[in-house]
Amino acid sequence: MNKLLLILLLSPTVFADNLVIEDFKNNRAQWDAVSDQVMGGLSEIKFTKLSDEDINFYRLEGEVSTKNNGGFIQFRSRVDAGSDDYEGVRIKTRGNGEVYEIHLRTPATFLPWQYYKATFTANDNWEILDIPFASFQRVGPAYVPRKVKSSKVNWIAVVAYGKDFYAEVDLAKIELY
Repeated sequence: MNKLLLILLLSPTVFADNLVIEDFKNNRAQWDAVSDQVMGGLSEIKFTKLSDEDINFYRLEGEVSTKNNGGFIQFRSRVDAGSDDYEGVRIKTRGNGEVYEIHLRTPATFLPWQYYKATFTANDNWEILDIPFASFQRVGPAYVPRKVKSSKVNWIAVVAYGKDFYAEVDLAKIELY
């Protein structure tokens, strides 16, 4: 009986932990801020670490412009999920009421225009949002697998994309659940 209990307690499929990517405490990611200026676009980006009422967070803000074939600002980090046990991405976020995207990349999405995306609205109060992997859509050619597998995720990004608008989105935590 004790051996069975020990096996159940140590089994990752029974008690799978979340993979915390950023929580401003024990888990810190290396974030890169990128705009469409890398390809000649005109979007303006500002990426800062801030605090508000004992909550640490990152803020991505700037003017997203579709002029000159542009239209995005983002911050991204490498991820090593290493497991298929995760069901999606969980974020603690707030913003200016606009729609933003989470982008995931895998070894199969090696070109800049290949990724998986899901959208969320960042409202003015802090919210915890669960975004299941099943809701991510493939962007790119047909040879990219339709569904993302958590074990293959090697990049994650928060993105303001696709229209002319002022972006302001805050991120206090991001994890795979």
